Amino acid sequence: MPINEILSRNAALYGEEISLVEINPEIKEVAANWKDYELVETNPEKRYRREMTWREFDDKANRFANLLLGRGLQKGHKVAILLMNCLEWLPVYFGVLKTGALAVPLNYRYTEEEIKYCLELAECDVLIFGPEFTERVDAIRGQIPKIKMKLFLGVGRPAFAESYYALTACCSSAAPKVNVSDDDDAAIYFSSGTTGFPKAILHTHRALMISCEVEMNHHGQTREDNFLCIPPLYHTGAKMHWFGSLLSGSRAVLLRGVKPEWIIKAVSEEQITIVWLLVPWAQDILDAIERGDVTLADQELDQWRLMHIGAQPVPPSLVKRWKRFFPKHDYDTNYGLSESIGPGCVHLGIENIHKVGAIGKAGYRWEVQIVDENGKPVDQGAVGELCVKGPGVMKCYYNNPEATAEILKNGWLFTGDMARMDEDGFIYLVDRKKDVIITGGENIYPVQIEDFLRTHDAIKDVAVIGLPDHRLGEITAAIIELKPGFVSSEAEIMQFCAALPRYKRPRRIIFDSVPRNPTGKIEKPKLREKHCGSESLVEMETESP
Repeated sequence: MPINEILSRNAALYGEEISLVEINPEIKEVAANWKDYELVETNPEKRYRREMTWREFDDKANRFANLLLGRGLQKGHKVAILLMNCLEWLPVYFGVLKTGALAVPLNYRYTEEEIKYCLELAECDVLIFGPEFTERVDAIRGQIPKIKMKLFLGVGRPAFAESYYALTACCSSAAPKVNVSDDDDAAIYFSSGTTGFPKAILHTHRALMISCEVEMNHHGQTREDNFLCIPPLYHTGAKMHWFGSLLSGSRAVLLRGVKPEWIIKAVSEEQITIVWLLVPWAQDILDAIERGDVTLADQELDQWRLMHIGAQPVPPSLVKRWKRFFPKHDYDTNYGLSESIGPGCVHLGIENIHKVGAIGKAGYRWEVQIVDENGKPVDQGAVGELCVKGPGVMKCYYNNPEATAEILKNGWLFTGDMARMDEDGFIYLVDRKKDVIITGGENIYPVQIEDFLRTHDAIKDVAVIGLPDHRLGEITAAIIELKPGFVSSEAEIMQFCAALPRYKRPRRIIFDSVPRNPTGKIEKPKLREKHCGSESLVEMETESP
């Protein structure tokens, strides 16, 4: 069943029930002519809220689909979506799917050059964008001739674009009569692009539907659940976790902001039951509680049943801290890639909290194996490359057969992540294949050192990278971001690292911020570019690895 039929089903069964809520704590004012934007001031911090029923959701998707079809859009055409998280995001996405065209979500951090590159790579025909991107789109609009329709969603429409609100208001809300099958192409997502320009990842309707089933199987969503979605919807992680809410017909809240007090208040006021966090946000919440900036006693949190984390390795120390403040919470972690339709191809499971530190076992309807450089399975406990296989694997990298052949082999997706499996069959990430540091012929896996350093009371975040060395080839450097109000010294960190085996101890210490992309992954290429050859490094005593 194509995923857009689930939306139509929900509209028929639960039409008057709330499907989505948007909360924007930072918004100060909205133009009076911004249609369908109802403001409700809920507290002195100017927190604004609007909501949408399942019927309104489906109607808006149908109106957008009929607009596109009326302008000549057909199966195989592509519609790029460049929007911040908002109540319209998902109706726009589903409107595209209902036409049989492909939805192409774009990262809201893209520069104009990256936007242009992705539009051309995906061969997009339509672009819908919000006010945050007007300048970037204006800068390239003369260089994207294939884009025949530019739609603006928001206040302050530029002259070169048409109004989404004005056009869709005149369109029928009846479901378009387009036959969409499971095997039809549905969406193009883009890789993180941390090693250059991103690749275009092509998925079918079947893959999107599989992600719904995987998420609901892993987290057991029912119609009584309420999911708090904070990460950007352009990314598979946020959207595919929300797909569990879609399949179960349950409510979700889009929170625009990541401040700890906003997250906790949203959980309390909206009676949230499931929250998906990134590691930095979970750390920020715990830090705010420990500082007294966030008080749990005056919040309604008893209904909150599940906190889960993904997108990056999760330090066991973080989960232990979390359970001190939230002892009744179920905890889970999910591993996935955009190439495997987001989270869930590997899954810990709430019943396996005793295995915190592992990413889990093969997820629902997935297979896993760990292989050596020749593609042969490694022995239990040995480190190799993690490979996954299942119905959610991408169809291909769009317009890039060479890159597709490198990552897809005999139905297996080679993830580029180094991992090992313990005696119970649980998988532990060791590091990204490209991030392994080879020093004096010894393989160093940064995640192991990072997990150790995060147990230091003063350390908020850390990234370990390799820096060139004329003698050893590479040496390890730890970039350390301290918690607010905490101080430390090179000597203190050196002494702390004495507990590590000699060859794992960082040779250089750098106190700096740790950059992460919107999905929480450390941007190590930026750190390497910034710190290679830096004069501000503090070198530890030289010792053989």
